[in-house]
Amino acid sequence: MRPTYAEVEHALLGRWPESRLEPSLDRIAALCRLLGDPQRAYPVVHLTGTNGKTSTARMIDALLRGLDLRTGRFTSPHLQSMTERISIDGVPLTEEEFVDAFADVAAYAQIVDDSQSHPLSFFEMTVAMAFAAFADAPVDAVVVEVGMGGAWDATNVADGQVAVVTPIAVDHASYLGDRAETIAVEKAGIIKAGSHAVIAEQEPDVMDVLMRRVVDVGATVLREGVDFGVAERLGALGGQQVDLQGIAGRYDEVFLPLHGAHQARNAAYALAAVEAFTGSNELDADVVRTAFAEVSSPGRLEVIRRSPAVLLDAAHNPHGIQAALEAVQDAFELSPLVGVVGVMADKDVEEILRLLEPVLSEIVCTQNSTPRAMPARELGEIAEDLFGADRVTVVPRLDDALERGISMAESTEGYEDAIGSGGVLVTGSVITVGEARVLLGGDPA
Repeated sequence: MRPTYAEVEHALLGRWPESRLEPSLDRIAALCRLLGDPQRAYPVVHLTGTNGKTSTARMIDALLRGLDLRTGRFTSPHLQSMTERISIDGVPLTEEEFVDAFADVAAYAQIVDDSQSHPLSFFEMTVAMAFAAFADAPVDAVVVEVGMGGAWDATNVADGQVAVVTPIAVDHASYLGDRAETIAVEKAGIIKAGSHAVIAEQEPDVMDVLMRRVVDVGATVLREGVDFGVAERLGALGGQQVDLQGIAGRYDEVFLPLHGAHQARNAAYALAAVEAFTGSNELDADVVRTAFAEVSSPGRLEVIRRSPAVLLDAAHNPHGIQAALEAVQDAFELSPLVGVVGVMADKDVEEILRLLEPVLSEIVCTQNSTPRAMPARELGEIAEDLFGADRVTVVPRLDDALERGISMAESTEGYEDAIGSGGVLVTGSVITVGEARVLLGGDPA
C-alpha cells in the first residue's frame, strides 16, 4: 500500500536526525550503489561554506535554467516542508512526488540498514531520494548544497564538476571544530580532482587550507577579488542593482531582488560557478539579467508583511547575523526595530545577542518547537545582561511573540522623531523563521 505524505514524514523523522553525525560515507555509498549510482548520471555543482549556500544554490539553478538546461536542486534545511529540499526545474517536488521518491528508495534502504552497524540517517535518505529523483526526471545538471561540512557529508558521494566554497566561519563547532581553519579542512573535501573551485574571499588561514586542497587534487581555482567579484552595487526598489565581474565577462546593471552586500557576493559566486560549468564561456548578458531578476530566497531577509514591515532572516550564527544586520541597515529605515529571536541551544548565543544589541530597539525572546531550541526564559536571562531588563520581553510561544513584536513596532512612543517606520526582524534559527513564516501566512518556500 502506498504511504501517505504524513507517513513518509514520520518514517524519515524516525531516523537519525541531521544533528547526529557519524563520519562515514559507507551507508550512503552503499545505498547509491543499490540505486545504480544515480549521482553519476548528471554533472554536479556542489556548494559548501558557512552561510549563503542556499541563496547561491538558488541563483545557480536560475542561471542554469536560463541556459535552457533542466535542473535538479538539493538544499537543506527546509523552512516549511520537507519537499522544499528537492526541486526540479526550480520547483519543489509535490507531496505525491516526494512520496514516490521515498518509495523508490525505501526497499533498498532497508537492505543497507540491515547490513550496516548504524542505520541510514534522515539526511542520508533525503540525499538518496534527491539523487534518484534527478536521474529519473532526467535532468541536465544538478545543484547540491552540503548539509554540514563537506568531506563526510552524505552529498559528497557526488563528484562536483564545480565546487563552490562560500565564506567559512565557525558554526556547528561541536561537530566541525571551533577554529575556521579546522572547519575548512572538512569543507575542502568537496573539491575534487579536475574540478573548478570557486572560492569566496576567506581569512588567510582558511584560504591556505583551501589552496592546499586545490593543489593536492589538481583543481582549477577561481578566487573572489582576483578572478571574479562584485564591481559595483547600488540600492534599488525591492532589491539592488549590481555590476558583476565574471571569470569570462562583465555583466552590468543586473537587478537582484534580494537585499544586502552578502547577496550581491552570492550572485558573483553563482555567476562564476555557471561560467566555469560552461567551460569558462561568457554568458549572454540578457540571460544573466533575466535569471537574476527572477531569483527568490525565502527566509533570507524576506519581507513577509508590511505596515509594520516584518522581515524574516534565517541567520543562526554570528557571521550570518552580522550580514543580516548590515543588510537591514543598508536597505531599510525601520525605527523602532524589534527583534523576535529564537535560537538553538548549541549556538554561540551570547555573541549573536551581542551583535543584535546595538541594532534592535527591543528584543522579544522566544523559542521554536524543537527540543534543540534554547528555552525562551534562558535566552531572556542572557539577553538581559546585554540589553538591560527594560529592553527584553520573554514570550515562549512563537505566535504570541510575533504578535507582541508587531505591537511594539507599531508603537511610536519614544520614536516620534524617527525617520521611517517601525519594523520587526524575526531571526536566530532556520526553524524559528520557518515556523514564523507559516504563522504569518507565507506561501510554501
